[in-house]
Amino acid sequence: MVNSLSTRELATHLEDPDVVIVDVREMSAFNGWTLHGEARGGHIPGAVAFPLSWLASADASVVRQGMTAKGISRNKTIVVYATQRDHSMVLATMLETSGYSRVRIYHAGLAEWASDATLPMDRLERYDRLVPSSRLYQMILGKRLEPGSNWLLLEVSTGPPVSYDTGHIPGALPFSVENVEREPLWNRIPDAELEACLVAYGMTYDTTVILYGRDTTAAARVASLLLYAGVEDVRILDGGMTAWRAAGYPVETTTRYPTPGQTFGRPVPGHPEYMIDTEEAHTLLADAQTSLVSIRSWAEHIGSTSGYAYIQPKGRIPGTVWGGAGSATYRMDHYRNFDNTMRSYAEIAASWRLQGMHADRRAAFYCGTGWRASEAFFYAYLMGWRQIAVYDGGWLEWSQKPSHPIAIGPPVSLAL
Repeated sequence: MVNSLSTRELATHLEDPDVVIVDVREMSAFNGWTLHGEARGGHIPGAVAFPLSWLASADASVVRQGMTAKGISRNKTIVVYATQRDHSMVLATMLETSGYSRVRIYHAGLAEWASDATLPMDRLERYDRLVPSSRLYQMILGKRLEPGSNWLLLEVSTGPPVSYDTGHIPGALPFSVENVEREPLWNRIPDAELEACLVAYGMTYDTTVILYGRDTTAAARVASLLLYAGVEDVRILDGGMTAWRAAGYPVETTTRYPTPGQTFGRPVPGHPEYMIDTEEAHTLLADAQTSLVSIRSWAEHIGSTSGYAYIQPKGRIPGTVWGGAGSATYRMDHYRNFDNTMRSYAEIAASWRLQGMHADRRAAFYCGTGWRASEAFFYAYLMGWRQIAVYDGGWLEWSQKPSHPIAIGPPVSLAL
């Protein structure tokens, strides 16, 4: 029988290194959404996220690896909580039957903890900009985000909307990344053209824009450029189309068309600091208090591969730090969970701290042409980092100039 502990007891263990507190609710609830009637959104400080749904969505070896990575080990006391007591019991019982002898349940759950305003809670600062499928479905049913607001839902892809035509989230408009970036460097289009594109979709600076795709990096690329342009409320569907289909929500095949607007309402760009060019990248590299961060696979970072068929030079920009990305080019494993949702923001921030990156310092992200960098940028934006940017040119632009130095091989200080 798994033992329980009280709210008072749990409060004494928040900084105990021998105790691991495990939140088994949805990632969106952990991040800050109040999905179960909680008085406050977020999670108990120091808790690690391990949603109960993961037990069914990944094989046993992957689950074990995930637990180990989060410090859920047999030599520590594991405290499990949720909103509903029975949900806590599922993981606690599994752990106990697997040989974990020091498992306890916080039976009162987050409902009781959140109702006491004197108890601390943590949350993702801009959690509402990472939308769970359940909340988007409610929005679609209600046809509005909140009283008086207007919003657009865009399915982001590359080229013709082939996937969109086979089934998309009801009400979504197709949007190609090629609307906002251009060959040969795949940098953003000129500001006047970017503004015209947004107006053609009926966007103004105060439109809430929700993005999703089969590929989250595509949605993030567009998100970074909308924020740069000055759209104040840009959101991404957490987990994208993968999460929507996994939840069993409906799709439609009706082709939707935008209703053009008259004006964006403000000068574009509204946030020029969110994008930097090669000259500014040089400036960052010369400042020890700033970071130019490589969001690429390790093989790309050390020069084993360029990662792209259309990029011949291999290596990295000297002086950059490795922010991770994924196990191969185009992948973002280091930033996502088993179910394609965003990895715990506390874990992302901890990995960045190992590279000398901090919320109060300037950081610009780069990859090959801006997609993966934009995803890392958007997560930093969600965490409330204020001095962030995407190096739009990335490795493609840097490596094309013969005078630019290139580093190959493992750096002196290894990363993630």
